[in-house]
Amino acid sequence: MPHHTPLIGTIVAGIVVAFIFGALAHRLKLSPIAGYLFAGILIGPFTPGYVANTAMAVELAEIGVILLMFGVGLHFSLKDLLSVKKIAVPGALGQIAAASAMGIGLALYLGWSLIAGIFFGLALSVASTVVLLKALQARNLLETGQGRIAVGWLIVEDLVMVLALVLLPTIARIASGDAVGPGNIALIVLITVAKVGLFVALMLIFGRRIIPGLLHWAAHTGSRELFRLAVLALALGVAFGAAYAFEVSFALGAFFAGMILGETSLSKRATEETLPLRDAFAVLFFVSVGMLFDPSVLVENLAPLIATVLIIVVGKSLAAYALVRLFGHSSQTAITVAASLAQIGEFSFILASLGQTLDILPDTARDLILAGAIISIMLNPLIFQFIRKQVTPPLEATEQEARAPSTQAHDVILVGYGRVGQRVARSINLPEGSLTIVEEDPDKVALATESGFTVVAGTAIEQHILENAGIATAAKLILAIPEGFESGAIVERARILNPGLTIIARAHSDEEVAYLNQHGADHVVMAEEVAAERIVHLVRQAAATAV
Repeated sequence: MPHHTPLIGTIVAGIVVAFIFGALAHRLKLSPIAGYLFAGILIGPFTPGYVANTAMAVELAEIGVILLMFGVGLHFSLKDLLSVKKIAVPGALGQIAAASAMGIGLALYLGWSLIAGIFFGLALSVASTVVLLKALQARNLLETGQGRIAVGWLIVEDLVMVLALVLLPTIARIASGDAVGPGNIALIVLITVAKVGLFVALMLIFGRRIIPGLLHWAAHTGSRELFRLAVLALALGVAFGAAYAFEVSFALGAFFAGMILGETSLSKRATEETLPLRDAFAVLFFVSVGMLFDPSVLVENLAPLIATVLIIVVGKSLAAYALVRLFGHSSQTAITVAASLAQIGEFSFILASLGQTLDILPDTARDLILAGAIISIMLNPLIFQFIRKQVTPPLEATEQEARAPSTQAHDVILVGYGRVGQRVARSINLPEGSLTIVEEDPDKVALATESGFTVVAGTAIEQHILENAGIATAAKLILAIPEGFESGAIVERARILNPGLTIIARAHSDEEVAYLNQHGADHVVMAEEVAAERIVHLVRQAAATAV
């Protein structure tokens, strides 16, 4: 067997180069997404050196989309989906119409046909699943009302694109002069809607019984490996089955599988088991986007490219903002939804590919779509960063965070409300109101709030989260999270915000102890060391008693 195959080479090149450029982007205070995109450009066919298998990279990236949507479904109940239908359905349809109209206008100006303009406009109207979810997750907005609207909006967009992918070949035939009657078009639409409806009905009726039952059985075997396989089998199996049997998108099938599983007590464990694989394949998605990009478009079609990016980032966002405000939602919600949708991704690439397969879209249109996707994906984190500074309270704040006092002095800040954090919070015996807990897990946030603690929801590695917790006036910072190297980054930022702060951290190895001390922790407690000292003490005590 050869030591090098296209599959192995693509995975290795994608992950290794993505790590290098992701680390460089992090060092330069940029979003790692920018690094992943540049990694794709570097190993793509339009730059010298090693060229990975583009088609294989795109298929691997699709697995990331499946796992990501499965994870979102775990946290997004049917009740949440129905709660935003009044804004998500008309909002998404209105925004698609507005963005498509702008795209068609640009296409006609460039001399393309009307049908090419329809393909182009639709490609600019639909947001990337991966980018939107990553943006919401990074800012702890996924569980908020704003996040639910954005995700519901995205699901409606996906459903519209599923329908469009079925209808566009027929529309293309009509445009080319083939005789396709209105009755045939209506029949195609009816069949497509029936397939999607049947899939949803089967998932809600039978899926609710079969999926949780299989996972509970796997959990009761006591094998963590088998449970992990069960989660992956359900996510990938339902997604593939939905695409094969009902012709809906992989992402939509995975979302419904996760949503049904999210109603069970095993949803949290399922999320934890899929997280590492989900992150790895999400990175490959961004790498695959970069591989499709031809840098020459930046020079040869600069003016059309600028217009394309403006439609994606400005025109589509303004339409979304206006629609959200029209339905009576706050300015903050409207800005969050608009910023989330200010990019394009997976369905855009599929539409571009279909347009070229049908000999409808010119090569220039494909290049503009890909370039617009890459530029808008790179701009998206900067847009969120900009609007966070312009809007008060910060857009990243969750409901709990918005209620948390940002100017009141707190004696102690406790980061992490897991097993260790809960014991510390119960035993520390501080006056009421003098302990603030920072926690990103929604279930633990709810638990800490029910216990009467002041809680700031979010990750303490973000500066604004520490500021909302009152870091500037705190006397002590306790890091009870198990990730020692993540704690080091928190220590470094906390020390800058409050040089006189006393910091106590938790570690699991000598390397973590050294790292935390190096970054400014005053005291580091290593669990293994404390356990060993306690055991030695008990042994000596028993020996002394025996004598």
